[in-house]
Amino acid sequence: MISPKDTPGERADVVIIGAGAAGLCAALAAREAGLSVIVLERDEEPAGNTALTLGMLPGAGTRFQRQKGIEDTPELFLADIMKKAKDKTDEHLARAIAEASGPAVEWLHDRHGVHFELLDDILYPGHARHRYHVPKSRTGTEMEASLIRAAEAAGTRIVTGALVQRLRAVEGGGVEAVCYNQNGEDKVIGAGAVVLATGGYGADASLVARHIPGMANAVYCGHHGSTGDALRWGETLGAATADLGGYQGHCVADGPDLPVTWALVIRGGFQVNSTGRRFSNEMSGYSEQASEVLGQPGGTAWTIYDKRCEEPALTFQDYHRVLESGAVVQADTVAELAGKIGVPSQALQASFDQVFAAIDGVTVDPFGRDFTDVSALNAPFLAVRVRGALFHTQGGLMIDRSARVLRPDGSALPNLFAAGGAARGLSGPASDGYLGGNGLLTAVVLGRFAGDGAAALLRHATEQK
Repeated sequence: MISPKDTPGERADVVIIGAGAAGLCAALAAREAGLSVIVLERDEEPAGNTALTLGMLPGAGTRFQRQKGIEDTPELFLADIMKKAKDKTDEHLARAIAEASGPAVEWLHDRHGVHFELLDDILYPGHARHRYHVPKSRTGTEMEASLIRAAEAAGTRIVTGALVQRLRAVEGGGVEAVCYNQNGEDKVIGAGAVVLATGGYGADASLVARHIPGMANAVYCGHHGSTGDALRWGETLGAATADLGGYQGHCVADGPDLPVTWALVIRGGFQVNSTGRRFSNEMSGYSEQASEVLGQPGGTAWTIYDKRCEEPALTFQDYHRVLESGAVVQADTVAELAGKIGVPSQALQASFDQVFAAIDGVTVDPFGRDFTDVSALNAPFLAVRVRGALFHTQGGLMIDRSARVLRPDGSALPNLFAAGGAARGLSGPASDGYLGGNGLLTAVVLGRFAGDGAAALLRHATEQK
């Protein structure tokens, strides 16, 4: 029996849990379909993992690319996704997301005032084309602020300080209401459809230890609200999960724990451990490099680069914060650099010589890195000590191409959707399947899918009456 306090105080066609990019894009799509939308956000000021990113949204075949003479297609993007994931992700879902990626960029820019420009000065590992679209400031905080303005302008109601406690289900697994607490008061809101956009589980140390034990000792740099709520709610309703071992790692400056952009490495930088020696192919991908660094003595490494490598990094505000923290070391010679970072000079010189020989084509890099079109570092040399970090998890609830949550038998739950970190991503079961930008990509595109899917579901339900 439902007590008076469990009676919904209000109702919305779509209730969305989480006000990051996934939730807000779901809201925009649902409002375009004429639905009433309420977004429940646990924080007083919405941010989520979106605000912690660099706002780099990959999209294939956009006019921004064409304006710069870059030919790209969803098929090429799909090939990059599948290659990076080693064909261990859902190709049908990956295809749908790749096809929707370019239109999603232009949809946000043209219809909702979330402005982007093409990042074409550096090509990130795994991408065959320049397809990152970034806000002018190259920060996720700008993107998040733009999405909030757009959602509110579209008529979305965003309720902050709302800690969701449970989903109230009916027989068959449909969700009829969402129960939450705000300012110490328990509240209930009725829902026609529910979208889970709560992020992954990176903030829950027990879940990290269970699903990705190799990152149990990593610095966590994701949002504190990513505690696996969507997993728990979904599984209670009978949902299936997939790829819970997938995640995005990164290297952060040791001490301030600020992300160190991979632009430093792309132009010819490299990493050495505390013995002064290289230990991997730094261009395999920045996500898997986090675990490589964690495996070194002390769990740290030094990223070595020069002023030319630094040029694109200077366009990112996060890198300026790293500089301001005093974490970057500079030296005029290799021997001086070795002394400043505390590694054996002879070993560091050998690492420089190894890289230079590969650049000159004298030898093949022993770690398999392709140094084609890369220039040798020039003094003054720069270095920053980094450690491996966990940014966000990539596994989650299984969904279909409309972002509906699925049961283990492949059937869909009646009215539950998931997007972003709450849903299965495109990385497959491990970090080495993560292609840069795909976390934000699945937030935006799957969020839009969820909003459209909820609209189609409710429209069909109305037609059946």
